[in-house]
Order: sequence, then structure tokens, then C-alpha cells
Amino acid sequence: QLQLVESGGDFVQSGGSLRLSCAAPGFTLGDYAISWFRQAEGRAPEGVSCITTTGGTENYADSAKGRFTISRDNAKNTVYLQMNSLKPVDTGVYYCAAVAPVRGRSRCQLYYGDMHYWGVGTLVTVSS
Repeated sequence: QLQLVESGGDFVQSGGSLRLSCAAPGFTLGDYAISWFRQAEGRAPEGVSCITTTGGTENYADSAKGRFTISRDNAKNTVYLQMNSLKPVDTGVYYCAAVAPVRGRSRCQLYYGDMHYWGVGTLVTVSS
């Protein structure tokens, strides 16, 4: 079972930046498309961005477009989410997640109900 580990969450002021990382110790992360979700207190997880296995395609939620950049370094077995111009509404627990491959293909998804593997999350707090 794929195990994902997020890091990089922190407390920042509005307008600041953070870079989150998603690793999978002992697994080949390059076999999976990876998605980032965030969850504000009392709300369902919201898909933020996803990236295909080779990094050739990236998808973003409207709320992330122009501010967030997803990338991956398969040699380092890590996926990143660079977040700039952070706003208080970006506050939440950020998770990386993946879909189990079907016929050898792992799809890029932004609906939380489609995900099979989740990390434990990293907290991002943006103050006004």
C-alpha cells in the first residue's frame, strides 16, 4: 500500500510563500499521478492541483491558477507544491494523494472521492 508523507506546512502572513513536499519512502512515486488537496476545518477536501506521472501535464483548481505550481522530481521521489501570494482562505491541512493505477496507468484526479492513497497532511496557516 502506497504511503505518502507531506512536509513544508507552516504559519505565514498573507502574501507569503511556502513549498510543500510529498514523498513516498520505499515506493516509486513516479508510478503515480499525484494530487494535492486541502481541507479547511469543517469542509470537504478540495482538489488543488495534480500532476501526471512524467510531469507532462498539470491541472489546477481555479483558486490555485496563477499562484500555485505543482512539479515533481522522480529522481528524488518527490512532488512539490509551490504556493505564492498566499491568502487567509488558503489556510487548511494540505494532503497529497494518489489513485491506484488501472491497467498500469495512474490518472490525474481532483475529486477527493476518487483517491485511494492519502498522506497524513501538513498544516498551512495564512494570517491576514
